[in-house]
Amino acid sequence: MAPPVDAAAVKAALRRWADAMQASAGYLNELDGKLGDGDLGATLEKCAVNVRTALPAMPDALDGIFKACAKACAKASGSSFGTLLAQAFFAAAKKTAGQPSITASDLAPLLDDVVAVLSARGGAKLGDKTMLDSLDAIGRALADAPPGADCGQLARQAARDALDTYRQRPNKVGRARMFAEKSVGLDDPGMVAVERMAASIAPVAAGHA
Repeated sequence: MAPPVDAAAVKAALRRWADAMQASAGYLNELDGKLGDGDLGATLEKCAVNVRTALPAMPDALDGIFKACAKACAKASGSSFGTLLAQAFFAAAKKTAGQPSITASDLAPLLDDVVAVLSARGGAKLGDKTMLDSLDAIGRALADAPPGADCGQLARQAARDALDTYRQRPNKVGRARMFAEKSVGLDDPGMVAVERMAASIAPVAAGHA
């Protein structure tokens, strides 16, 4: 069974996450250019740079780490995705207040809270072909995980499966909804971003920082 994820492991995960977001920036911009403003990768790259810069001063408390990440992402740009990412980190901070670590059993309810917050803030709902569908798929996979399961691999596979499930469906919200039929057969850029995020931190979730 993977050990609990403590502050040191979360910081290690954030470094991997930042690397992945910077490496994926060009590809995510390209995807977003087909259905949106073409700046998703640039937004996430700015978030990654800000988080990496803030890391040395982050406290050794989970809620403090997540609050620092939220503030870093909020400063990245005026992008709606950056704002939602900041809200996701704030929701994680609230959920982990007073906890020294996160266990596998904590992850599903934490993601449930994140999905609820982002839905209320952004107006999207499950089934609209957005990152919420990826986060929900990951949460359900983790909730059903047997004892000793590799949570990192489960999360990564769930994100991939969500992409496969929604690829042939139209986007229903955001700028992409204006390209409803054109979006059929294309991956939602936000869902791809979540898959890249899950893949980057999977080793840490599995206990291999």
